Parts: sequence; structure tokens; C-alpha cells
Amino acid sequence: MSDDSSVLPHIVVVTTGSAGDLFPFLRLALGLRACGHAVTVLAPDMHEELVRHSGLAFHPMPADPAVLNDPDLWHPRRGFGVVWRAMRAGMEAMRAFVAALPPDQPCTLLVHPLAVAHADLCRAERPGIRIVAGFLAPSNLRTVHDLPVLGPFPVPRWMPLALRRWMWRGVEVSAINPVVVPELNAARRLQGRAPVSSYMDDMYSAPDLSVTLFPEWFGARQPDWPSPLVCGDFPLYDPHPDAAIAPALAQFMRAGSAPLIVTHGTGNLQAGAFFASALAAAQRLGRRIVFLTPHRAQVPASLPPTAFWQDYCPLVALLPGAAALVHHGGVGTMAEAMRAGTPQLIVPMAYDQFDNAFRVTALHAGLTLKATRASARALGDSLERLLQSPEIHIGCAAVKARLAAGGSLDGVIDAISKTVSKTGKI
Repeated sequence: MSDDSSVLPHIVVVTTGSAGDLFPFLRLALGLRACGHAVTVLAPDMHEELVRHSGLAFHPMPADPAVLNDPDLWHPRRGFGVVWRAMRAGMEAMRAFVAALPPDQPCTLLVHPLAVAHADLCRAERPGIRIVAGFLAPSNLRTVHDLPVLGPFPVPRWMPLALRRWMWRGVEVSAINPVVVPELNAARRLQGRAPVSSYMDDMYSAPDLSVTLFPEWFGARQPDWPSPLVCGDFPLYDPHPDAAIAPALAQFMRAGSAPLIVTHGTGNLQAGAFFASALAAAQRLGRRIVFLTPHRAQVPASLPPTAFWQDYCPLVALLPGAAALVHHGGVGTMAEAMRAGTPQLIVPMAYDQFDNAFRVTALHAGLTLKATRASARALGDSLERLLQSPEIHIGCAAVKARLAAGGSLDGVIDAISKTVSKTGKI
């Protein structure tokens, strides 16, 4: 190998989805860069400012913002297909980027779970590539053991493992494999490779290393998870951690009792009815409320003096002064509430949100209410129980102490570094 810097090992971090998907990978990327690795982040082009603000090298992947208006995006069963189809162009851009790297440059791909299959296609074209999969939440990983819910459906503890396997297989056969496997096998045929029958089997077997981006006390290691696997912690990240609360919002926070903070994710353009119900619930309870969303049109046009809209504010700054956080159940938002010790009411719609909500409830750090039932009355009743529960007050203090005592991402970063060091000359 020559002394040219182009042949130094290169870590390519690949993520897709919303800012909630991006931020954990930015935290890892910064940790890896601090260890001396050359790192480039590939992410949807709408995140360019966020990545460049971090100081990391960035390569955009095309993304169609129209997907945010698809009514099926937040459907618990059909949402996966919407996301998969929306990321096609980005995954092709990833393959082109990897193919254009210097021929003798070792490369490790640190990827979002949805990018594992395409990373494997890259490796077939450039043997020697290493693949590390970063799993953001416990439900990203298929298991028949610790399975409290499967999508929105509760799974009783008494249910036999064989029946749980049958249920998982039914989900794969009906909702996952038909979306992914034909397209994936078409690409594999062009590479002269055998077809796969299960997308999730392929996602488990392809990585050289898998890492969890949540602590074991939140989602314990399961015997049917992939191996080798390193368990980590919540990689909390905010692009503007030292940003002050906007003056008008700070004035509102000081002007009365601690408000409810209500958000439904940066990528949700379909939360208008939810925000209207939340406002009605707050008024019924005599509570002040802050809506936190970049999409002002979703918030009721006319807000009373007891309500406030803000496009962005770091949760780490806002939550200590909040009575409760009402949100969708994204793992990053959930972890921020845990760090602040803030009671949370989770209103899940799809993806990992149902499982995250169950785990928060099991830790007595919050309550959950299905989005299909989130009327003003139901939200108000749930918030009243949340705010008056001594058990939840104790649970919030307990998870706050756990996070303050701190796990660490050092083990994850060290394991990835060791995987990079195994990368041979391509």
C-alpha cells in the first residue's frame, strides 16, 4: 500500500430517513473522527446543513420530499413500503459513491438498518468492504424472546415461541418481503449471486458487526439477535446543544406554570388533527402548551395566550422547564425526555414507536396512547393520569439517574475501530 492518504481506511456512514435517524449516526461519526478515522457521511440531501454544521464531510443522497405527504407514510403496516421506495435513489447514490472511491482504498460502511442490503451489494462489487449495522431501537431487531408488541399489536408473555416465530414470519411474508425481495434479487442476479428469500435474514447475516444504539437496560441482548453484536447506549446528539431558548419562547416559559411540550417529529406533515386535539386537551386541563414543530401550518392558526409555537428548540434546554412531553415515540425524543426526567405521553403511529412506548411505560417513565384513539378527551385523560401519578414521578427520576450515571459509546466506537483495522487492501 502506498503512503497516499487516499488509501487510508475510509469510514462511510450511511443513513436515511428523518433527523431522528440522522443524529445518532452523526454522534458516532464524530466519535470515530475523534479517534483519527477518515469519515464521510452520506445522508438525504435535505440534511446537508445539519451534517456540514457538525464539520463532517458530506455527500448528498437524493430524497423526494413529496414522500412526507404520502398518507401511508405513518401507517403501521404500509409505511415500510413507502420508506423503502422513497430511499431507492439514495441507495443507488451510495453504490455509486462507493464504486468511485480509489480502487485500493479500504472502506467500512457504517449503515442504518435499511441500508444493510445495499451495503451488501456494494461489497459484492468491491470485495474487502466491511459492513457495520447500527440498530437504533430494540424493535429494529427481530426476536421471539423480548417481544412485547409486534407493530401496534400486544404480544402476551404466555405466547409460545413457536407462535411468535409464526407471527414474525407472517409479517415478513405479507408486508416486508414482497416490497424488498424482488428488487433485491434483481440486483443480485446482475451480480451473478444467488437469490435471498428473506430480507431480514439477509439483514442479519450481511454485517461483519452489529451495534445497538440503546442501552441494555432499555433493550436487553436477545439470544436470536445477530452476532457479533456490541451493545451501546443512546447516542444523544443535538446540532445546536448550546443554543439559547428563543427570547419569545423563554418569556412564555417564565410567564406561568410549566407547560406541556408537544411535538410529533420533524418529518411528520400529517399531525394537524393531533395538534388540534392536544390544544383542546390542554385547555380542558387548564394547562399551558408549547408546540414544537418546523411545520407551522399544522398548528392551529389562532393560538390562545396559553399556547405557543416554536419551530426549533433543543429539548435538552426546554424539557427541564416542562410539565410533560407529548410525542410520537421516536427513540431520540424519548431518550431526551428520559435524560431530563420529564414525564412523557407517547402517541405512536408506526415503525419502532409502539415498542419504544411500551418500554417507557414498563419503566414507569410515561404512558402511551395509540394515535387512532388520541381525541382531545383521551389526550386530556391520559395527561391527567400522567401528571398526577407518583409512580411515574419516581420512574422518571430513576431513568434520569441511569442516564446521568451514564453508559458510554466507547465500546461501540472501539468495536467499529477494530472492524476498520481488519479491512484489508481492496
